[in-house]
Amino acid sequence: MSYVAPVKDMLFNIEHLAGLAEVAAMPGFEDAGIDTAQAVLEESARFNQEVLAPLNWDGDQKPSSWSDGVVTTTPGFKEAFTQFVQGGWQGLQHPADYGGQGLPKTIGAACIEMVNSANMSFALCPLLTDGAIEALLTAGSDELKAIYLEKLVSGQWTGTMNLTEPQAGSDLAMVRSRAEPQPDGSYKVFGTKIFITYGEHDMAENIVHLVLARVSGAPEGVKGISLFVVPKFLVGKDGSLRERNDVHCVSIEHKLGIKASPTAVLQYGDHGGAIAYLVGQENRGLEYMFIMMNAARYAVGVQGIAIAERAYQKAVAFARERVQSRPVDGSIKASAPIIHHPDVKRMLMTMRAYTEGCRAMASVAAAAYDAAHHHPDADTRKQNQAFYEYLVPLVKGYSTEMSLEVTSLGVQVHGGMGFIEETGAAQYYRDARILPIYEGTTAIQANDLVGRKTARDGGQTALAIAARVEATEQQLLASGNADAKAVAARLSAARTAFADVVRFIAEQSKTAPNAAFAGSVPYLMLAGNLMAGWQLGRALLVAQQQIADGNDDTFFHAKITTARFYADHLLTKAPGMRDSIVEGAGSVYALAPDAF
Repeated sequence: MSYVAPVKDMLFNIEHLAGLAEVAAMPGFEDAGIDTAQAVLEESARFNQEVLAPLNWDGDQKPSSWSDGVVTTTPGFKEAFTQFVQGGWQGLQHPADYGGQGLPKTIGAACIEMVNSANMSFALCPLLTDGAIEALLTAGSDELKAIYLEKLVSGQWTGTMNLTEPQAGSDLAMVRSRAEPQPDGSYKVFGTKIFITYGEHDMAENIVHLVLARVSGAPEGVKGISLFVVPKFLVGKDGSLRERNDVHCVSIEHKLGIKASPTAVLQYGDHGGAIAYLVGQENRGLEYMFIMMNAARYAVGVQGIAIAERAYQKAVAFARERVQSRPVDGSIKASAPIIHHPDVKRMLMTMRAYTEGCRAMASVAAAAYDAAHHHPDADTRKQNQAFYEYLVPLVKGYSTEMSLEVTSLGVQVHGGMGFIEETGAAQYYRDARILPIYEGTTAIQANDLVGRKTARDGGQTALAIAARVEATEQQLLASGNADAKAVAARLSAARTAFADVVRFIAEQSKTAPNAAFAGSVPYLMLAGNLMAGWQLGRALLVAQQQIADGNDDTFFHAKITTARFYADHLLTKAPGMRDSIVEGAGSVYALAPDAF
């Protein structure tokens, strides 16, 4: 089957959980109400279902290829990208001053999910361009903005993020690429960058590389890194393209998944130096790059949700069609579609609950981002910024780890046929495997959650969020519904476990850092589990009210069932995770390295 965008679920989250009405009341978003959201999402669904989704299998079977420095993308990708650009999809969330549509992230995130569900390899190109735009908007000079932003926002040019080098994976202190100042104020960059997504391709007329490098004489470590714009083709002040710059693709990687996305090795300066332009100030490059990185981390989390949705849809379609064995309750006297078997339903419900929970969490995070940047009240902006920053490692880490389980279950639902490439289920499993790795591994997200988001303020932000969860528990209990009460009980146990871990992390991070960081990833997974479960608890309340108001739609009944399943089968993991973190840290690092 092909992809069908879950527009109804997305609009439910946007309206009832993210609070689009409040977002639309903020300056600059006055036209971004629910009618606009519905129109945009429906058009996005049409484009992704009809144009991008049919190319997904082709991209896996006929990946991008490299020959003599030239990268040729999968047949059909270039034409699809032209339609993507003409539709204005690259500029959806970006400022109207540079040709964008200026819509809130609350709406844009749903469209980003659709692109990734339809064709994740394709989606990586605009994802990286979004990051480049954010970095230039924040730190670029007026001249750089004037030359590059309109072309990037339109999609006429694409952007990349160049961090990693052969000797420097996630440890950017080891970056060796160098930048030499020139008399005209430009720089020349020399070095090698690896794992550069869409670092070379044939879909756009120019590629704008944002590159980390050290200026001669800069301090050692991360404090000596600067950020530069290095275009593939040099650009005149009038925006016209000039000669080719000294940056060349020397190879592309052969990968487990996302095969249509060219992952390039780029060589800078083999022929005299790549002309580069400083972004912001020297030695502040890592600070600026993290603007791109945080935008990308959220987007990668959405990729996890997107690939999980695609795997879920395929598994449901197969389970409805595959006839195998009689149901154990005797309700059907002959062999039946496997969707009637209890364990298949358990797997499908697990896939559904994880995906909907993470989608709801990401939607709420997007609304917090919008409020942090656009709300007229300074205190409200500050509170939402703290909430959003806390959620980013969860959206990235929990949603991508979730996608591995969901896509694996998708293969399992197919049985032996899932292991056969021709069925297509395996592609989602392979594509998902990179998500907990790139833009910072799950451990890096967890270290950020422990160090910057929990220990730094003594756990106050996390505990304030826990108080909001508790308020939802009270609402669930007050509703009097049996499902609501059951979800409230599970939420309460998970919240208590979460609060215990937050206090443990805050106390141990300075006095016993090994103990705190030994449980960093389990802490992230516990926190993500709770946040997703919390949003499904809120969704249950909305669905109950909708039914009470006469909207007796199967969608709302399914919302209640999914929330109940999540509480009974997934939130129940939280207390055990609490025990492993608080009581099991010592056994993590007790064994000496030479004993492994």
